[in-house]
Amino acid sequence: MHELIVKSNHVVEASYRLSLNEQRLILLCIQQIKKGQAITPLTGFNIVAADLIETFGVSSKNAYSDLKEVADVLFNRFLTIYRPDPEEPKLESTRTRWITAIDYIPTEGRLKLYFAPKVIPYISMLEGQFTRYNLAYIAPMTSVYGIRFYELFKCWLMSNKTVTKAISLDDLKELLDLKGQYASIKDFKLKVLDRGLEDVNQHTDLAVSYENKRTGRKITSLEFTISSRPPATKPPKALPSVDAALSPKPETDLVAAERAEVLRSFNHALNSSKLANQSLEQTVSAKELKRFKEYGLI
Repeated sequence: MHELIVKSNHVVEASYRLSLNEQRLILLCIQQIKKGQAITPLTGFNIVAADLIETFGVSSKNAYSDLKEVADVLFNRFLTIYRPDPEEPKLESTRTRWITAIDYIPTEGRLKLYFAPKVIPYISMLEGQFTRYNLAYIAPMTSVYGIRFYELFKCWLMSNKTVTKAISLDDLKELLDLKGQYASIKDFKLKVLDRGLEDVNQHTDLAVSYENKRTGRKITSLEFTISSRPPATKPPKALPSVDAALSPKPETDLVAAERAEVLRSFNHALNSSKLANQSLEQTVSAKELKRFKEYGLI
């Protein structure tokens, strides 16, 4: 697997949060873009369930329906790009969807995704600063934040062999779209940081460590030491799946119906929170959040 992923640093350092399989779907589209290829909002990217199975080693009894579910949730995902145009210094940020349309071809087990116009300049015909890496490094990852951390580290490392990068916890959470969450540094490390770094150190061409930085007695920032190293061992073609959204256990009709209901509830909650201009955590109960997490939706 030698497909390259190339993204503008504006997108790498944008604020967004995607599930593991939503990130995989985006990457499968980006890796189809040839060097120098100009794409438009009408350029479609074909994805079949076999792509996810072959590239990431996931398996699914209901491959197409699961792929469709992930794409449907991705359709409602947004990202915020900061300082998108250097020629417009007053433009602080742009908020956009990742994709604006999905074509469904169930007889072929295929979807076609279309990127939003505001995203296209950051994934096609790139000039200036961009981040490039091999898809094989992130294919075995099993944590939601492993891919995000890896892309950020590659962006910060640039062409250096080793670099030290300090970032406040608030800024890091902003990049991960976790603002206002994980007030406890212990929880943030346990559920986000350490899981992501474990994926990066185990599977990629980077070695990363960090130190706590304090203001008084409180940890307010982290200092990362990022070093390039020889590529990690090539991952096997088939890897065990750990993401419930694309790797369910054998289902009864009742379980399948329950999964579909959870997805409908999630989409409704997501739309309601956006209309109320609030986070999902502010508009749903803790029980519902737990349910959404169990199904790999957040």
